[in-house]
Amino acid sequence: QVQLVESGGGLVQSGGSLKLSCVAYGFIFSDRVMSWYRQAPGEERVLVASITPSGATTNYADSVKGRFTISRDNAKNTVYLQMNSLEPEDTVVYYCKSVRSGRAVYWGQGTQVTVSA
Repeated sequence: QVQLVESGGGLVQSGGSLKLSCVAYGFIFSDRVMSWYRQAPGEERVLVASITPSGATTNYADSVKGRFTISRDNAKNTVYLQMNSLEPEDTVVYYCKSVRSGRAVYWGQGTQVTVSA
């Protein structure tokens, strides 16, 4: 069964850190681009960061550059998002996404991050 299972969300004070994890099940993880998106209520889901299958190339939204770091461990079928210097504006639900050209797109169920002022 194909699944992406996120964890690591929670409540943190402004300026604090959290590390999100997304574990993949049921498909070949190592040949897929992995991404983190986030979505606020009533808004579209937007890209936060992405990483190529080998991990050699990463991409970040301007709003998180220098604060967030995406990484992956293909041996553990896991992608991570290290979030530092969190701000109240980072309070949203975070989703991981798995993409490979010509194949189905997979999404996780989301994990809530709440940053208090």
